[in-house]
Amino acid sequence: MAEPARHFSYNDIMPSLAFALFDTAIGFCAVVWSARGVAGVQLPEADARATRARVLKRYRDALESAPPPATQRAIEGMVALLDGAAEDLGDVAVDVAHLAEFNRKVYDVARTIGPGATLTYGEVAERLGDPRLARAVGQALGQNPVPLIIPCHRVLAAGGKAGGFSASGGVVTKLRLLTIEGARPGGPTLFDRLPLAAARRRPS
Repeated sequence: MAEPARHFSYNDIMPSLAFALFDTAIGFCAVVWSARGVAGVQLPEADARATRARVLKRYRDALESAPPPATQRAIEGMVALLDGAAEDLGDVAVDVAHLAEFNRKVYDVARTIGPGATLTYGEVAERLGDPRLARAVGQALGQNPVPLIIPCHRVLAAGGKAGGFSASGGVVTKLRLLTIEGARPGGPTLFDRLPLAAARRRPS
């Protein structure tokens, strides 16, 4: 008798995951890591408790832990980036070897886009050698498990339109991230007058 099909989760592929919450100018984020590098970044939910719950839903066996030095440096870089610094996160090790090869290629291109700069889905596709892949590029970016470090928010639809964004808050969050970084792909946004810094809070 054949064995029933097995459902694989992140934990089957990447055992021994840990995570930590950290406060930023836009709210509580979380970072998930393995021995190979950062495996996930969770952008803010409604509050720290909701962010933690989202992480544990996706990475059910991850343990909340004090981050090791390399992960702590990644956290500090993300905090600085969300405070408006032109922080380069290109040297942060990420654990994406289990992802589809095409997605990894898309993410490699996305990581070349610096703060304040943008590319379109079509331009990313061209860099991959086939402009017809623009839709597939958008789908890969929508599956990005490591936003900010893999800056999918810097990839836009044609004509400077925002395109999609799968994190909490959707396109509003994407526009806010671009505004923090000083990008003006479609001119000034509604967030230009929002304060970007906020007092740091303790996770609940």
